[in-house]
Amino acid sequence: MLLERASGILLHPSSLPNGVLDRHAFRFVDWLAAAGGRWWQVLPLGPPEGITSSPYMSPSAFAGSRALLAQPKARVSRADTEAYRARHAYWIDDWVAFGGSVEDQVRFDREWGALRAHAAKRRIRIFGDMPIYVADGGADHVAKPQLFQPRAVAGVPPDLFTRDGQLWGNPLYDWAAMRADGYRWWIERFRRSFELVDLMRVDHFRGFVAYWSVRRGNKTARHGRWLRGPGASPFRAVQAALGTLDLVAEDLGVITAPVVRLRRELGLPGMVVLQFQLGGGARNPHRPENHPQQAVVYTGTHDNDTALGWWESLTEGERTTSRLDPADPAWSLITQAWQSRAALAITPLQDVLRLGNEARMNLPGSEGGTNWTWRYGAKALTGELATELRALTRHAKR
Repeated sequence: MLLERASGILLHPSSLPNGVLDRHAFRFVDWLAAAGGRWWQVLPLGPPEGITSSPYMSPSAFAGSRALLAQPKARVSRADTEAYRARHAYWIDDWVAFGGSVEDQVRFDREWGALRAHAAKRRIRIFGDMPIYVADGGADHVAKPQLFQPRAVAGVPPDLFTRDGQLWGNPLYDWAAMRADGYRWWIERFRRSFELVDLMRVDHFRGFVAYWSVRRGNKTARHGRWLRGPGASPFRAVQAALGTLDLVAEDLGVITAPVVRLRRELGLPGMVVLQFQLGGGARNPHRPENHPQQAVVYTGTHDNDTALGWWESLTEGERTTSRLDPADPAWSLITQAWQSRAALAITPLQDVLRLGNEARMNLPGSEGGTNWTWRYGAKALTGELATELRALTRHAKR
C-alpha cells in the first residue's frame, strides 16, 4: 500500500473519559476532525486479559470487548443473534463455548459501527492493531489446539535491558498445520479485523521471519532458540482470499535484513519512533533525516513514556542532542514528527495534552499498577488545542 501524507492521534477507547463508546467517543472524533487529523489509531479491540487488563493478551482474536460498551444491556433480537451467528460462523461458537456472548458481540458491532460511520462522515479513518499471538488458554487456543505447538511458548531473547529475556507465554503457531489448513485461521482473522478498521498494524512483524521459542514450563526466556517463521505465505493466502489489505509492519527493535526484505517484498510501510532517535549513530533509522517516506512516524507508542516523561528522563547532553525546545518539549517532539518526511505522523493524545509520566499507558515487563488505566478528562479537548494542532498540521502539509 501507499500511505498518503496525513496525521492522527493514538488513543485507545478505554482512555476515553468514561472508557466506553459513549458521547465522548463521538466528541473525540469531532475534535480530531477540527484539529485537522485524518486517522484515529486504537489498540487491539478485543476483550482485555483478565488480570493485567492488557488488550494484547486477549482471550479472543475475533471478539470485541464488552468492557467498551456504552449500553451493555441494550436489547438484541433473536433475528439479530441468528444473523450474527451466520455471518461469523467461523469463530463465534468457539467464543460462546469459552463463555462469551453473541448478544455482546451484536452490541459491540452495533456501537462500534455507529462510531465508525460517524468518523467516516468526518473523514476520519480507523487505524487498528493486530497482536501476532493469542492468549494461552484463550478461546482460539482451546478451540483449535491443532494449530498451535503443544510444548513451546513465545518470548524474546536476552538483550541489554533484560538478561533473562521476556517470557511472554503465548502459545506458538504450528506453521505447518496452518499451511495445511490453507491459512484459514489467518484469513478469517484478517476478514474480521477489517470489518472494524481501515488500516491495520501487524504487531511483532519480525515473528513471521523468525521467532523466539521457549520450552513450555521454563521460568525465563533465556534458554530459548530462534525458529524460522512462515515468511510471506500467510499474507499471500490472505491476499488471495480477501484482496489487498492496507497493513503497516511493526518493525521495531533489533531488525535483521531478512525482516526488511520481507516487509519490502510485501510492500508494507514500517515504523519509526522519535523517542528512539538518540544514540545508535548516524544510521539510526529513527533519526528524522533517516525516515523513509513510506513509514509511520510516532512521537512514542503505547509502550513508551509520554513525550514529557521521556524528556524529563534525559540527561542534559541528550536534551541538547534532541534539538527540542526545553520550554515545550512535548509539542516540539510533535512538531518534529509532523515535519518528518514519513507519510503518516501519529502522536498519543497524552503528548498533545502535554502530560507527564503519570499518563503513561503501559510499562512493558510490568504488571498491575497503572498500566492500561489512563483516561483523559472530559474537558481536556478544547477548541484552542484543536486550533493549535490544526495550524501545525496545515504548516506541515498533512
